[in-house]
Amino acid sequence: MEQKISVFIQPTPNPNALKFIADKQVKKEGNSTYKSPMDCGENELAMKLFEIRGIDQVHFFDNVITITKFGYEDWDEVEPKIMNTIKEVLPNHNADYFDPDPEADRRRALPPEMQEIENILDRTIRPGLQGDGGDIQTVSYEDGVLLVRYQGACGTCPSSTTGTLQAIQGILKDEYSPEIQVYIAPDY
Repeated sequence: MEQKISVFIQPTPNPNALKFIADKQVKKEGNSTYKSPMDCGENELAMKLFEIRGIDQVHFFDNVITITKFGYEDWDEVEPKIMNTIKEVLPNHNADYFDPDPEADRRRALPPEMQEIENILDRTIRPGLQGDGGDIQTVSYEDGVLLVRYQGACGTCPSSTTGTLQAIQGILKDEYSPEIQVYIAPDY
């Protein structure tokens, strides 16, 4: 007997990203962001989602799949294809799949002050960002200036450069240092 999957859609602050919330886990621990089919490894569900025209990135977290599309695609065209793919592939998806986690290795190697900043972000900012299909990574901290890089749906969200960035800076000024300045790291 085939397992019937229920999925509902929730908007994110990014007009090009939607959350597809399932009644089955998609990622047991942590989260995964895929920017291309080559990033998907053994994750068949993510690979199948990239077969849909216009998909820019796929983010898995708990029972949420956040899809970011290219701006030229219309949600009315893409949404039904995403729903069909999720309902077809998710019943056989293993939420306990392994993704190499270079982020864990990177964080263990950070200097103590950046680890403290990461811990503050883990407690205050990350839950909201991850709930919207994104994340944030610290890049460097020098002379009171923290550079960050957004991930997942946050990377192309208009509010990430304004309100979200101001909230991050405000929290870090309160909990870490009143002198800290936070900027988005340039892409190279």
